[in-house]
Amino acid sequence: MPQSPLTRRQVLAVSLAATFASSSRAETSALWGGPVVDCHFHLRQGLDANYVHMQGCEVSNALLLSRATATEQIQAMQAKYPGVFAWTASTDITKTNAAAILTAAVKQGALGFGEIKFHVASDGPELRRMYALAADLNIPILIHFQEVPHFDGEGVFSTGFQHFETILKAYPKTKFVGHADAFWANISADYQNDVAYPTGPIKPGGITDKLLADYPNLFGDLSANSCNNALSRDAEFTHGFLARHQDKLIFGSDCSCSDGKGGGISQSNNPVANRMAGKCVARETLSLLKRSSSGQVFRKITWENGHRVWRIPEATSLN
Repeated sequence: MPQSPLTRRQVLAVSLAATFASSSRAETSALWGGPVVDCHFHLRQGLDANYVHMQGCEVSNALLLSRATATEQIQAMQAKYPGVFAWTASTDITKTNAAAILTAAVKQGALGFGEIKFHVASDGPELRRMYALAADLNIPILIHFQEVPHFDGEGVFSTGFQHFETILKAYPKTKFVGHADAFWANISADYQNDVAYPTGPIKPGGITDKLLADYPNLFGDLSANSCNNALSRDAEFTHGFLARHQDKLIFGSDCSCSDGKGGGISQSNNPVANRMAGKCVARETLSLLKRSSSGQVFRKITWENGHRVWRIPEATSLN
């Protein structure tokens, strides 16, 4: 009897995972003392652009954030660079067919939902449907929280993070990965949703710090200027924060430079992040993490946690 379409998707997902695991290119970096997986790396055009960036900043593996419709390109990249790329999927969650599209992507090998970045409230019906679906599929969901526009007309995304505890309580089986401005600005207790990237010393007792400590289903994505800015504000706080949440934090870059060394226009769509202009966010954040944590904590954040939370297949045994 012929297989149903759903069964074929399941077989494909297993095959892709096996390919990743059987030939993992987890190359040790001289810069970082071991392999690194970038868990926030947006899919670029062509088969090589992502890999060129990774070579430039000495990142060995990546979790690609892509549209659910990019399956063929990702499969071609996985074939060309076996063991290097895994992926997550996103689609317009305001559309009625969003759940079906994302479910199909997971059956085709996507390891989770992300990046979910839309002009909706974090406790609204659109995202609540995604939270429930992620729990049903047993996959993480990566959410962009932003309360302040970066430029005229941009709008805001997944608003209401300061009250997100109600969601964490309501969906205990959902694995949430927090990202972006509001998530990282709220590590300080004095944040008022007034600027994208606050500066100055951190006031202890911030919402993000508390939620990471209190809820086992919340994780932090250490990507973009938003995280780099937050962890650059107060060296003493950062050292304690990384140690305190060493099992909850996952390295990602969200870098748009072309070569892994700051080439190209790396912040063209975010003028208020000009502190990162001409720099590679991956290099900058990895350097910050390395000088702010022990070797064991650095390894967890840059390799182990990403594999565990996103369930990235891992075959390479490290010395």
